[in-house]
Amino acid sequence: MNPLLKVLKEPVIAVGIIAMLFSSCSSEETKRVDTYNWSAYLGGSDRNHYAPLDQINKYNVESLRPVWEYHAEKSDSSRMGILEHNSLIIDGVLYGASATLKIFALDAETGEEQWNYDYQAGNKKPRRQISRGLTYYAQGSDKRIYYTAGSELLALDANTGKPLVSFGNKGRITLKLTLEEIGKKFNLRASSPGVIYNDLYILGCQVGESLGSPPGDIQAYNIHTGELAWSFHTIPRPGEYGYHTWPEDAWKYIGGANAWSGLSLDTASGIVYVPTGSATFDFYGGNRSGANLFANSLIALKANTGERIWHYQIVHHDLWDRDLPAPPNLITLNRNGSLVEAVAQVTKHGYIYVFDRHTGRPVFPIVEQPVPVDTELNGEKIWPTQPIPVKPPPFTRMSFQEHEIGNLDPASKDSLVDIWRRARKDHLYSPPTKEGTLVFPGFTGGAEWGGAAVDPTKGIMYINSNEMPNVLYMKETNELKNQGLSAGARIYQTYCVSCHGTDMDGKGNIPPIVDLNSKMNRNQLDSLLILGRNMMPTFSHLSEEQREAVSNYLLGQESASDDIHQVSENDKVLSRYNFTGYNRFVDCYDNPVIDPPWGQLSAIDLNKGEILWQVPLGELDVLTAKGIPKTGTENLGGPVVTSGGLVFIAATKDEYLRAFDQESGDEVWKYKLPAAGYATPSTYMVNGKQFLVIACGGGRMGTVRSDRYIAFSLP
Repeated sequence: MNPLLKVLKEPVIAVGIIAMLFSSCSSEETKRVDTYNWSAYLGGSDRNHYAPLDQINKYNVESLRPVWEYHAEKSDSSRMGILEHNSLIIDGVLYGASATLKIFALDAETGEEQWNYDYQAGNKKPRRQISRGLTYYAQGSDKRIYYTAGSELLALDANTGKPLVSFGNKGRITLKLTLEEIGKKFNLRASSPGVIYNDLYILGCQVGESLGSPPGDIQAYNIHTGELAWSFHTIPRPGEYGYHTWPEDAWKYIGGANAWSGLSLDTASGIVYVPTGSATFDFYGGNRSGANLFANSLIALKANTGERIWHYQIVHHDLWDRDLPAPPNLITLNRNGSLVEAVAQVTKHGYIYVFDRHTGRPVFPIVEQPVPVDTELNGEKIWPTQPIPVKPPPFTRMSFQEHEIGNLDPASKDSLVDIWRRARKDHLYSPPTKEGTLVFPGFTGGAEWGGAAVDPTKGIMYINSNEMPNVLYMKETNELKNQGLSAGARIYQTYCVSCHGTDMDGKGNIPPIVDLNSKMNRNQLDSLLILGRNMMPTFSHLSEEQREAVSNYLLGQESASDDIHQVSENDKVLSRYNFTGYNRFVDCYDNPVIDPPWGQLSAIDLNKGEILWQVPLGELDVLTAKGIPKTGTENLGGPVVTSGGLVFIAATKDEYLRAFDQESGDEVWKYKLPAAGYATPSTYMVNGKQFLVIACGGGRMGTVRSDRYIAFSLP
């Protein structure tokens, strides 16, 4: 049976599927037979991770096997980094990226390389950057790949891999945010791809999460010239909507509220949907009183102009790093016999917020509920309510009780209980404290950047989630002074520790800076502090005296003159408080302290707002050998859903790729990958054969690193 026949019986989505088919066959060139494309990040501009393919189905998936693999870095271990990439497949060609942003094109049927482009060719120490996806554009024979590298947006000819010289400066433009009124320039960067609407490339960005970072404006660039077409200010300027939800001129010294996780686009109505993150500083808001629009908001903008249509703020005055972690899903729902074009946003704290796509009206009621407002942090003014959806119910646990502390580490049980008892935990929105606040769901979710898959023929969402608790500790800046720390050490604690760690050993894609004096000199470090680079924001707001103090500290060149009085406490940007890092609440075996499950896969009927099933996602062999039931594991990456009755997902710490039965949640197939697949798979059809491909990069949660892409199909 043609894999699309079942889907085309559904009138709600038939028009969309037919449009996809015409899109995939619109080129003047002769096309391969029975080709189905994965032509955009996460499968389409609706970000639904869905393909109407059923050749691989729950009745034959046990025969699924690897058919080719590709080494993106040519097995050069010195270039390996984090791979979170969701490949594009268009007309039999797969486009992907390596950890150092080598862009490549492969024959999607065989894995044979057609071309690769290395923008860092000749660099002995190529910089690594996470790239979660590319953006493809085609108009007749003009075919392009757009992607971001550092603070640049690049355009390649998709046929040859060569830079498109007509775009910007020989194929690239610099992504910059200029705040002329205060004389500052900031480099922007992005790990998630943008969307193309008409002749505009619309992009969110990554900015730092510490003080001194810029606002996360949404920007649109002309795809032919690279010229900036419009900007939407996520921290409003005077006269703009939302300006009075901040202190006066907050945009000059507060940053963040950025759309780092990606955008969704309704091409028919010309609306782009923007999920934003926290304002800086994430955990203390004494210098940003108010609700803080448009931080932690879902924003609907006119794609042509950037004008706001509607918004909904999902966390007011965020103090818990509750970024909206993934692009929303665009889905048509059946609500009591009426069709509703909806947008559904998953969150780190385990809720799903569903709105009418055009008006922003909630599909299910959302209630502003009182939250604790008492705080021991001077200057903090906590927002008194937070919006909680009545439906769907949360897809993670919302609290962590003492009896849920596990027994896998009996020797440490008393100390773990003591940490739990001392931490504040009276509410999902318990304020940050000096003695510790239990954050659960933790900083990695609930939902994370992998996002959710939706079957548009049924209105069912499939979402993977973490159940890892964290403990948030705040330190007063004066406490650092009382500890006898030098000026440089205090600046490091205020601005750098959240990324590089208390021991300067980094985390994930953040490099260690131990023995920094062997890697760069003072001039290089000062330039880095002023300009920023890749994931590192600019610290140009620091005075020359402050930069000298922190440089002395980092380079191990402090003297007696580097005393605690060097840094001015009157700097408007400086916070009164700092935090000690993203502390995972784990036992001595690095397992979450809470009883399992530690990772779940859930199926949720968005038509009714009901959970259909939940199953553990992932398994630890060492615990299985002890007779412990499947626990699930921490997971990073997203699922894919097909009309073959399957949900495919890797994402887990145990390094497996799995298939689940959509109806029951039963695990029906798994394959041990050479490294963990912290990415979302892609599925496609070439010459009548369906394939599934995933990037296997590992490198997180203590897992080995790799540079491989592996494709699977039936015999």
